[in-house]
Amino acid sequence: MKISVISGSQRPNSQSLKVATYLAGRLKERNVVAGDPIDLGLAPLPFWDESAFSGASSPLNDAWKPISDELSFCDGFVVVVPEWHGMVPPALKNMLLLCTSELAHKPGLIVGISASSGGTYPVVELRVTGFKNNRICWIPDHVIIRGVKGMLNGTPAMDAEAEEAIKGRCDFSLAMLIEYAKALRQVRESEAFDLKTYAFGM
Repeated sequence: MKISVISGSQRPNSQSLKVATYLAGRLKERNVVAGDPIDLGLAPLPFWDESAFSGASSPLNDAWKPISDELSFCDGFVVVVPEWHGMVPPALKNMLLLCTSELAHKPGLIVGISASSGGTYPVVELRVTGFKNNRICWIPDHVIIRGVKGMLNGTPAMDAEAEEAIKGRCDFSLAMLIEYAKALRQVRESEAFDLKTYAFGM
């Protein structure tokens, strides 16, 4: 089984990447294959354009293909998303827009982060608008890490109790994600699975 972790910030060396790296490590401890996180801040994808409809070489398609291939081979996803002005960052929405079948009927865990006391709005936004045509199945559980700069740094946190609670919640949610990944594999292998006839949601 392979779970991909996506750092949804377009900033380099972001707090999202820090959290994504931590979560990838926790997955590896569960003997789940998790490579380095997909970091949208390391090499931001070009914004969607109509070349996405063709298989021809273009700056967009050439940048997207290796990410598309990696996502296609995964059984589930962890998406770490910061709250920017109460919204999901453009780079992550752009990536979801580019996805066709890569995420389809595979489980996703949303991990919202905030430098202060936010983090809720991106979770809501992804649940409302982040799934229709790419068919990702967000699991009911999610994680919100507030005051993220003081969390998961590999050193004693100022609020050790809060950090332990977050670590426990992360482990629980990752365990649930793995179980959903096992279950949804049966859906993708079933005769009902048909993305050619019904490529788009309603």
